Amino acid sequence: MFGPSQPRSQPQPGHLYDVAVVGAGLAGTELAWRLARSGRDVLLVTQALDSLGNLYQPTVAGAGFPAGSVFARIRDRLAPELDGWTFHRQLKAEMEGEAGIHLLQSTVTALDEAEHHVTLSTWEGPALRARRVVLAVGAFLKGRLLIGDTLEEAGRLSEVAYDFLADDLAAAGVHLIGGEQTARGVDGAPDYDVRFLTPAPSELDGFRLRRLDRVWLLGRAAPGEPTYASVLLDAAQLAEELLGEGP
Repeated sequence: MFGPSQPRSQPQPGHLYDVAVVGAGLAGTELAWRLARSGRDVLLVTQALDSLGNLYQPTVAGAGFPAGSVFARIRDRLAPELDGWTFHRQLKAEMEGEAGIHLLQSTVTALDEAEHHVTLSTWEGPALRARRVVLAVGAFLKGRLLIGDTLEEAGRLSEVAYDFLADDLAAAGVHLIGGEQTARGVDGAPDYDVRFLTPAPSELDGFRLRRLDRVWLLGRAAPGEPTYASVLLDAAQLAEELLGEGP
């Protein structure tokens, strides 16, 4: 059967989630999974569900997933198979089968805090609501790819950047600074540079954005030099923090 047999919620317009996680890379996927398995009603919204949990390497060899993570769970289930595409398909099926997660393909453009919830605006039109929001948008805040002399407005090849969301955070007074990384080419493809924005370290109190009461930041979108292991361990830590705050 496709998906969970008894989903925790039947999302309708105006539905209020416990937590909305924006971005389904390593950080967002791990966080949503941990929260949902602990009883929370979670929205995991991303621009491309086909890229859910994608790794920046063709296999899971040497990825260093920490024990207890959903990534380690799938790796161990598939061992000794190490192919990244097989891993991705199994991970996506695991997330689709989790009763507490509503997977949604959409592009979040703005956040509007009220006293008890946050409204997330989207390109597609429908507004989403959650008691708390976690931004796990990786290198997508004003993401730009430099491939030779070509500049692409994207956070990853052919995946649109979160320009409107970056502008909305800046309008809320969040000081954004530039980051840059080199992505290694696969199967003979050239390397390319990724340029993006992140909130300055002074804007963060742990994972929480200081200027917003109900918004947290996780993963590559935060300052620092993350690894697979550090991102997944941070997701576990943030999950514990959010669970400690109650529904």
